[in-house]
Amino acid sequence: MILLVGLGNPGEKYARNRHNIGFMAADEIVRRHSFAAPRARFQGLVSEGTLDGEKAIVLKPTTYMNESGRAVGEAMRFYKIEPADVIVFHDELDLAPAKLRIKTGGGTAGHNGIRSIAAHIGPDFRRVRIGIGHPGEKERVLGAVLGDFSKAEIKDWVEPLIDAIADAAPLLAEGKDATFANKVHLALNPEPPKTKKIDKTKNGDA
Repeated sequence: MILLVGLGNPGEKYARNRHNIGFMAADEIVRRHSFAAPRARFQGLVSEGTLDGEKAIVLKPTTYMNESGRAVGEAMRFYKIEPADVIVFHDELDLAPAKLRIKTGGGTAGHNGIRSIAAHIGPDFRRVRIGIGHPGEKERVLGAVLGDFSKAEIKDWVEPLIDAIADAAPLLAEGKDATFANKVHLALNPEPPKTKKIDKTKNGDA
């Protein structure tokens, strides 16, 4: 069993915030893989389903970002899940928009949701870091993460990225994190088609 956690803030006010891209990823995984309708549990919204034949739980904490660890810790203890089987989707300032990286453990990089989870379950969970880009100045960070994606951003890269994450999610259940990240990258950056070399000898040019 794996626990997939999307980070964000609850409520319509925050729904399209850059800080909520983890919620967006969680919602699309639930939709794409026909998970059960969400229900209120563990200080969050929980949906149950399967990925690659393995039971999966999708959790969206409703504690607000800074207290996300309370919900994650409660769900993890109930299902008796190890930190290595907890996968957290969250926004990452230090990655360019539409870039994605995945790692296990490490620091919090100033992300309050990740800091809260680490405080409750330790640092050894898996993190899917979804790039939203840095505004350039520290003073502008709060306004940037709590600002909405523009319509152009949503069309150009947010929706394609979320689609790719949901499509590749079964690989996370298999523990194939590097393959997951590579599949998402290729979905957004497809390799150009190979051009066929023309054999001039067939045209009598030899």
